[in-house]
Amino acid sequence: MKLDCKAYEEKMQKSISSYESQLADIRAGRANPALLDKIEVDYYGAPTKLNQMAEVKVTDARTIVITPWDATTLKNMEKAILASDLGITPANDGKTLRITFPQLTEERRKELTKKVAKMGDDAKVAVRNIRRDANDAAKKMKKDGEMTEDELKASDKSVQDLTDKYIKVIDEVTARKTKELMEI
Repeated sequence: MKLDCKAYEEKMQKSISSYESQLADIRAGRANPALLDKIEVDYYGAPTKLNQMAEVKVTDARTIVITPWDATTLKNMEKAILASDLGITPANDGKTLRITFPQLTEERRKELTKKVAKMGDDAKVAVRNIRRDANDAAKKMKKDGEMTEDELKASDKSVQDLTDKYIKVIDEVTARKTKELMEI
């Protein structure tokens, strides 16, 4: 009997997806509506996602315009953005909120690339932990007599190949984000 690598591959893919969604939160001095996805606004006592309460548009490379569907929520949206950890201040003209992203300083760029590298390392650790779990499962199957020595070696190799594939993907994603951050 052979180890089912599909389940472990799915876990590795989820680790990559999680890493990519974390990277979307890092702003690169460029307007990206995904930055606002996690912001929740108090809407008549219920926390509601900002992008469900307003139209969020990118008007140019550095500006996002937020037009609420209910004009009375504008102040609450502004408060929620200010309270978020994005470090941006929206301009309120009474009808819309305008967020202008300043150019990142060289120091801030380097800081962000270090953060991205650390997040990449964390994602690699997650993938390696999945590899360890798969190898442990294979060893248990061998011990229980469900797998021969040759099948154990084959499953170890296929799990290692999967791990190498996803580590390479993480490196590519990290390099792409680093390049984006270092662009002026």
